[in-house]
Amino acid sequence: MRYFKMNGCGNDFVIIDARDKGALPLSAAQARAIADRKTGVGCDQVVAIERSIRGDAFMRIWNHDGGEVSACGNATRCVGWILMDETGRDISKIETGAGLLHAARRGSDLIEVDMGSPLLRWEEIPIARAMDTVKLDYRVALDGVTLEGPGAVNMGNPHAVFFVDDIDAIPIAAIGPRVETDPFFPEAVNAGFAQVLAPDRIRLRVWERGAGLTKACGTGACAAVVAAHRQGRAGRKAEVIVDGGALTIEWREGDDRVLMTGPVELENKGDITP
Repeated sequence: MRYFKMNGCGNDFVIIDARDKGALPLSAAQARAIADRKTGVGCDQVVAIERSIRGDAFMRIWNHDGGEVSACGNATRCVGWILMDETGRDISKIETGAGLLHAARRGSDLIEVDMGSPLLRWEEIPIARAMDTVKLDYRVALDGVTLEGPGAVNMGNPHAVFFVDDIDAIPIAAIGPRVETDPFFPEAVNAGFAQVLAPDRIRLRVWERGAGLTKACGTGACAAVVAAHRQGRAGRKAEVIVDGGALTIEWREGDDRVLMTGPVELENKGDITP
């Protein structure tokens, strides 16, 4: 089967075209083997493009640890680019476990995805008990650093976004796993750490559940803007600076949709037999 090695702001993927097979039922072990950077192709997530009757294709996603997830914003932009490059059109419709997503070309390698409306109720995140998700009654302390009151947002996967004064002073590699696996979040959670530089500019790093610290997280960038606006820290549109580049996120007021725009890069192509 053909694969594409692509990245969106450094968040990289092995994207396998399985449409001629109908579907690609990878096991967790197979996904881990492909994602392994020493013995496999190497990536943050493995993605399959499968047949769909609702969209141009169905996108299936496995994290680096082999666990399957419903959504990945940067992967959606990469798959959208592949589909548009094939057809010569400037739009594509992608079915995911989180619903139908629409991608559009905004430049030669710039792709926008309509990520839909954020889910904001406590049971939609989900968290362990009822509470306001604007600022969770949650605290984590480690190595002399205490963080509390994150905003919670589900963008097809759950996010807890902590707002910090100095992102470089946060031991994310230590705190991230603790937050990810805390029983407070019954389905685990992506832990975001955001520093608001201006009402339209946010610095972000994300410890992704099942993947660890990545160079970019598209759904995390969406969650950061939504959470920042809900806490009165930023406007509805902001540039989100991640380790691998920058994404433009807009949470539209009229229809409640979140739009994510950013670059994609094709690194190489090849053939693979999972």
